[in-house]
Order: sequence, then structure tokens, then C-alpha cells
Amino acid sequence: MTQRFHDRVALTLDGAVAHVLLDRADKLNALDDAMFDAVIAAGDHLRACPGVRAVVLSGAGRAFCAGLDLASMARTDRWPGEGLAERTHGTANRPQYAAMVWRELPMPVIAALHGVCFGGGLQIASGADIRIAHPDTRLAVMEVKWGLVPDMGGYALWRGTVRDDLLRELTYTHREFTGAQAVTYGFATHTDPDPLTRALTLAHAIAANSPHAVRAAKHVSNHTALLGTADVLLAESHAQTSLLGSANQHEAVRAAAERRPPHFIDP
Repeated sequence: MTQRFHDRVALTLDGAVAHVLLDRADKLNALDDAMFDAVIAAGDHLRACPGVRAVVLSGAGRAFCAGLDLASMARTDRWPGEGLAERTHGTANRPQYAAMVWRELPMPVIAALHGVCFGGGLQIASGADIRIAHPDTRLAVMEVKWGLVPDMGGYALWRGTVRDDLLRELTYTHREFTGAQAVTYGFATHTDPDPLTRALTLAHAIAANSPHAVRAAKHVSNHTALLGTADVLLAESHAQTSLLGSANQHEAVRAAAERRPPHFIDP
């Protein structure tokens, strides 16, 4: 089953795994107004899908995403600077939410990167929990090239994964780096010559686990970077309390003891 959003993004369900495809291949999946709307609409749609346990995010054609569409960038009337400070989507503005929605989804998101992953595309990929990159993927924190700064959640998403001085250098110079380097730098999790297959395989492995436990783990992971040690310990305890003795927790134990696949109830 495939659903399309604004003729820019396709969402396909395969059991408990959703595959979100940026589908503007002729423009290297560059971000124009319709693409922003489509990415956000797909993310919001998944937020209301209780049966989805993992999401894979990829790009059609020769690239994951080349960043902001140059034609859209040239129309400065469409991007009023003062409007960016308005929080239109929770804690974020519209462009930021296109990246943050993937981090805010209750289920894990895995991005499969290939071709180019520049600027806003890199920030959208960074919203995923895990990133699998082809070793030859070309990545860049591109915004300074256009007289701008990363402003789609990158600074929040890279905090704790990319070393501060290295992020500064890559931002100030907008130099390209490879998928292999991205793992070393902290922008990617793994490399693979077939990142989409690796991402889908991982997503199905995640989907085989208790969705309540996985969602609780993501919730704790999302908040630990912002908390002190005492609050992190308390967050772990609250999450565990919600899981202990639950139906899915009992099923996980029973299935392991009986050497059979578990049958979990979705949230």
C-alpha cells in the first residue's frame, strides 16, 4: 500500500515498517515549498499510525536530498526572515519541523543515504535515529555557501554526535565529506554499499521487538542529552515502571521462554 503526499513523497507500508521515499528524483529531491509540505505531511501521518513500529527514510533516483531548491532560495519573498522566529510547529518553525518531525515520531526512523546529502537534506537525515550511508555519499553542511547558517534543527540534532570544533570547521567552510568520513565525524551510523536494503533489514529487526519498549527507549534517548544525571536516572525509572508487568513485557518473556516469535500489541 502506497500513499503520496503533494506529489513529492511516497509512503509505502510493509507490515509494521513504513518506507518514506523523497520522490523528486529529477531535482535530486531538492526542497521546494511542496517538498517541505510533503515531508511534514508524511511525518504527521506516521505519528497517527499505531501499527507502524519502524520507519525508513530514503531518496529516489541519484540522491537522498540536494538541499534547498535553488529556485525557491532565489525567491526571498517566500522566506521572510522575521517569520522564522515564529514557533508554528510546537518548538519549531516550518523548515525546522521538516527535520525534527522524524526525531519526534514515537517509533525509530532510519535514514538511507546515497548520492548527495547537502544542507537541508543533511538536516532532515539527521532527524532520523540512525543513518546508513553509502561510503561514497557526498555530504556537506552547505548553508554558509549561500550566506546562511544551518537552521533546520541541525545544531540541535548534531549536539552530542558531532564534535564541536569539527562541526564549526565544516560549517564555516562548507567542504564536502564522504559517507565513510560521515561515520567518523558523527553524521552517520554505518556505511553500506546498499544502504536502503541495510536500513530496511534493520527496521524489520526493530519492528520484531515490543513496540512499547522501543518507543519508551526512544523517548528516553530523546531527552537524555538535555537532562542532568539525576534526571536521566529518574527518566529511566519512569520508563521502566511503565513497561514492567505490561502485556508486551510479559509476552517478550513468554516468547523467549517458549522459543517462539513474540506476538506484540501495538500502542
